[in-house]
Amino acid sequence: MRVAKGSTLRPGIRLQLLLALAGMMLLAFVPLYFAVVGLTHSTLQSSWDLAARSMGRAVAAHVLDARTTRLAHELGPLLQAEIGYGGVTAIAIYDAQGNQLQHAGDTPAAASLPRTVPGNTERTRTIETAEGRALEVLVPSSDGSVLAIVRTDDETVRAQPLVRLVGYYTAFFALAFLVFTYMALTYVIVRPLDRLVVAASRVSAGARKLEVPRAGAREIAALGASFSEMTQQLRSEEETLRQKVHELEKTTDDLRSAQRTLVRSERLASVGKLSAGLAHEIGNPIAAILGLLDLMLSEDLSEQEQKDFLLRMRKETERIHETLRQLLDFARPATASHDRTGEEPCFPHQAIEDACALIEPQRAYRNIELVREIHATELVSLARGHLTQVLINLLLNAADAVAGKGRVWVRLKKELAGACLEVEDDGPGISDEIRDALFEPFVTTKEVGAGTGLGLAVCRGLIESAGGTIHAEDGEYGGARFVVKLPWANPDTDSIGESSR
Repeated sequence: MRVAKGSTLRPGIRLQLLLALAGMMLLAFVPLYFAVVGLTHSTLQSSWDLAARSMGRAVAAHVLDARTTRLAHELGPLLQAEIGYGGVTAIAIYDAQGNQLQHAGDTPAAASLPRTVPGNTERTRTIETAEGRALEVLVPSSDGSVLAIVRTDDETVRAQPLVRLVGYYTAFFALAFLVFTYMALTYVIVRPLDRLVVAASRVSAGARKLEVPRAGAREIAALGASFSEMTQQLRSEEETLRQKVHELEKTTDDLRSAQRTLVRSERLASVGKLSAGLAHEIGNPIAAILGLLDLMLSEDLSEQEQKDFLLRMRKETERIHETLRQLLDFARPATASHDRTGEEPCFPHQAIEDACALIEPQRAYRNIELVREIHATELVSLARGHLTQVLINLLLNAADAVAGKGRVWVRLKKELAGACLEVEDDGPGISDEIRDALFEPFVTTKEVGAGTGLGLAVCRGLIESAGGTIHAEDGEYGGARFVVKLPWANPDTDSIGESSR
């Protein structure tokens, strides 16, 4: 069973309840014990004082009666015989003037006997002797007085055994109550909770069903039933969630496939536009090659002239080859690694050069001045082919905006968070009505059949998949400016920039 970290340092519910009960019993029984002890001692002491007073008077009366019938020397054995009976520790006989005539008793108690007493005065008072607390009883008569000292201390009262018995009973009852409470808590609460915790741990480890403990209090059983119902519901929701995740993964794969198809379609559309524009660029070198071939076939040329013609033909062929290679590189489908945008960073200035190399030979750019302003050479988190596609789309849109005559700027700036690419034209700009929906699919400002409205939506998808942003704003020269911001491929941009330079 797994236990939460730090839970072993805290006392369990059983110990906490026992400690609480022990505290309550201390608060309840300790004052009660002292109250019972005080009341018992006071009651016994009062009872013994009353008995001691009666005993003293009886002994004194018996001695007075014996004094009238016996001689003085015969009173000594009588006095000695009275010692110890009923707690009497000392007896003294006094004459009519209150002077002591005879006494008997234990030596410490006899020392407490007064030498003189007031005549014809009856009194009872509590005194302290060497043996403890005692009661002094003085009984007068016509010819003298008799004084008896009767012990009334704790040993005589015998209150200690009773007090001790009350203490033993209280302690035994408290201990028995705590033991019973411990066992009751164990069988009614703790063990069912432990079984419930073990069952919950099994469920968290992968069990499909929560085994509810049947023993224990009604509340524990209800709690177990609630846990069981909750477990079944969670398992059902988990299965539903798994199905939804599976469907979501399938939908995501379909969306990725559709996105790749859309990017591919837009790229092919751009290739079609580029191919139409490059027809004239390729046609001129072919016409030159054919002319040179006709001259070589019809004229009797020297070896040097033939070599010169062949070199010219090779130069024009290389020109055609380079143009077609750039077009094929752009049209070629991305590989699996390149298709995961952001895993293949590139230098944005290289993508700008690739895009301009494909755009500048276009007929649409024959009367357009393409201005490049590059001020950063660090890596960004977007594949080179994807960034080239974005730039070509923006440059073709700029050419349409200026209607084949004007100026287009391509800028690359270095910012703290990444690179900033701008494509700006001096055309009429973008109307406010369409600016907010410019990057939505199938939104276009071109005539029907001149555009699909997917180019900018594809560009936004490629840029945002790399963690960047793209937006349109008013340009400095009255036209539109498209701003693309891409994060750096890694935080150490300065070192990369220096090495690339």
